[in-house]
Amino acid sequence: MTSASWHARISCGRDTGAGFLVTERHVVTCAHVVARGATDPVSVSFAHAAGEPVGARVIAHGGWDGRDTDPGDLAVLELDQDVALKPAEFAAPDEAYGDPPRKLLAYGFPKRYEEGTLAEYRATAGQLIAGEWVQLEAWAAHGQPLVPGFSGAAVTLADSGRVVGMVSAAARDPGVRNGRMLPANVMARYWPRLGDLIPTPEYDGPQKERLRLLVEEAARHGELECSPQRLYEEAVTAFGPPPPPHGFASLWDAAWYLLSEVTDTKAAVRFAERLADFVEHTPTRTALRSWPYTHAEAEPGPAARTSPAPGSGTGTRSWSPILVEIAPSGSGDQQFLVEVSAYNGSHRKVVGQRRLPADRVRPYALERIDEAYHALEPGARELLAFVLPRRWLNADVAHWQRSADDDSPLGTFAPLVVMDLERRRSGGLQHKLLQKWRELDTQASARLRRIGCGSVGQDPVKLTIGLRRGADMVGFGAPPRADGTRRLFQATLNAAVPVMLWPRSGCRGGHTHDDCRGAAFLDRLAEHLAGLAPGELPSHIHELRETAYASESPEPHWASDLALLWEDPRCLPDPVGYQHSPVG
Repeated sequence: MTSASWHARISCGRDTGAGFLVTERHVVTCAHVVARGATDPVSVSFAHAAGEPVGARVIAHGGWDGRDTDPGDLAVLELDQDVALKPAEFAAPDEAYGDPPRKLLAYGFPKRYEEGTLAEYRATAGQLIAGEWVQLEAWAAHGQPLVPGFSGAAVTLADSGRVVGMVSAAARDPGVRNGRMLPANVMARYWPRLGDLIPTPEYDGPQKERLRLLVEEAARHGELECSPQRLYEEAVTAFGPPPPPHGFASLWDAAWYLLSEVTDTKAAVRFAERLADFVEHTPTRTALRSWPYTHAEAEPGPAARTSPAPGSGTGTRSWSPILVEIAPSGSGDQQFLVEVSAYNGSHRKVVGQRRLPADRVRPYALERIDEAYHALEPGARELLAFVLPRRWLNADVAHWQRSADDDSPLGTFAPLVVMDLERRRSGGLQHKLLQKWRELDTQASARLRRIGCGSVGQDPVKLTIGLRRGADMVGFGAPPRADGTRRLFQATLNAAVPVMLWPRSGCRGGHTHDDCRGAAFLDRLAEHLAGLAPGELPSHIHELRETAYASESPEPHWASDLALLWEDPRCLPDPVGYQHSPVG
């Protein structure tokens, strides 16, 4: 193992140090070994290979600034030509440490050792000094100490010859037999390509290379509205390890830390998915969201990864919702948090979450809805579910133009329902809704309660109590615009009625309305709902909307602006999404 031909001797003017071959054309060494590389020629020779020295130039630098305690003492040399030598192999980051300690070897080129010599050391502990170095101490009280000429030498495992780090410094006092090692995973901070070569749990070299290139591509397409530290915190979730004390210098720094230091191997996937949401370049965004798979690979679908929920083969739980939650951000009346998720059974995939001004909500939501379809199984029954603040429940989301290239209303593209944000976040009302749906599963038909245009004088509290006992669906003859209707609307929401229907426009209530448009709407609604299962209403209303939008009658179809509030918590487990925004 010790005769590996990739051990390199570096000459830069009068300075000599060590290095090691990591690809057929790249050698890694300490930055201080080639500190004069801008003016003095750099050449590389290999300890166990015949041939003349090969010229080289510095192509990457860790940022070392000249002092012993400066971080980033790493340089990458590109050789003038490829060499026919097998590059060094790396060990996993934690293999340098153990109990008993692992014997480590360094192959350096001190004075009078043109052919090189070995030094035996061990790592004191895996604890990083200043977030950068690991302390080395001599394996025995005698033998070769670390002296000038060892800087840049690969530190290898004695039993396998695989690289765990690089010698970066020796003790100033010759009587103190210790030094410092730059661990391989720290080296990859300064030259990300090294991360492709260093073994990490679950992900192989090509997968890491793909993530690295995607992160670089994301940064190349403009300044991103996200913080590497916040992205890291979301990736590790609430109970994950905190970020390192030195923080993250870049997006790749955070990604590499997740790959090399965090035991939860899915954290890197969550990082890639979350980063995707801030990338405007669609191909890069799509590729990040599919990582670690390539387009040619078949990603196992959520149905294959998770067991189906009880009863998921029939009824309402067969829906695969795309959930769009729009909530006030807390930072102003015109700022909203928009989150788009896709569900398959109990598996939820968040495809986007942003804080946005009001005028960007619609285009962002529509774009992410379209992308959410990639997360659904081919045979999934899609359901577009908008969770809206109460004052927005009458919004025309069903009439939104589906995309920039498709003028058709969103409500004709797929079954579409709205839900109340406050009720969605209430544990008590969610529990009552679950109870109501269990009752509906055993009933042959559902009870529709009509609240006509002239009902604004009802007591809201009494209405809430009465509806809890005697209504499965409520139809309103007027939209929740006037104060009286809004109060009855809120009373119905508080009664945990699972289905509510109303016209988005029309009569505002306040007088006797036996023959008004609202009464006619309720008559047609009752006729249409007769005998229909509440769990299948999104599909039936979708067909009704298609009929209404396609009608060629000069008079508006009675259901042309029909709104449907429909909520079955069994379709939408885990109401809590991202806990904070990574913007910052």
